[in-house]
Amino acid sequence: MTSQAQGPTTYLIRHGEKPDKLPNGKDQDGLSTLGVDRSQALVKVFGRESKYNIGYIIAQHPKDDGGQDRPYLTMRPLAKSLKPDGVDFNHTVHRDDASGVAQAVQSYTGLGDVLVCWEHHRLGDIAKAIGVTDAPEYPEDR
Repeated sequence: MTSQAQGPTTYLIRHGEKPDKLPNGKDQDGLSTLGVDRSQALVKVFGRESKYNIGYIIAQHPKDDGGQDRPYLTMRPLAKSLKPDGVDFNHTVHRDDASGVAQAVQSYTGLGDVLVCWEHHRLGDIAKAIGVTDAPEYPEDR
């Protein structure tokens, strides 16, 4: 999904795949092997050799105990690859703070576009907060 009101385009993506659940049924932190592969592939998809001009990356703030780390881990390889180009990586906004994401997006004054990676249940709230009026629902099974 994209938002292109005035200024840069904002791209919203969900985090990479999560690992299988623990034997007790709880989610594991981190990314699965497929999720790690996807995070590395995003360097090609959104990196300096791509058709995108990413100037600012925002990922959900991971918890100190390692929880809620998938968006951060998904964006880390791309952020590292674009850091020499001056691309900022903001991972300070907490999961449920859609208005904080909107504020970060709206306060960006750089030349490139904005890439936001978040937990999919919150992407609709973020889309609304940045002014998207027809945001699609994010399916559970992707």
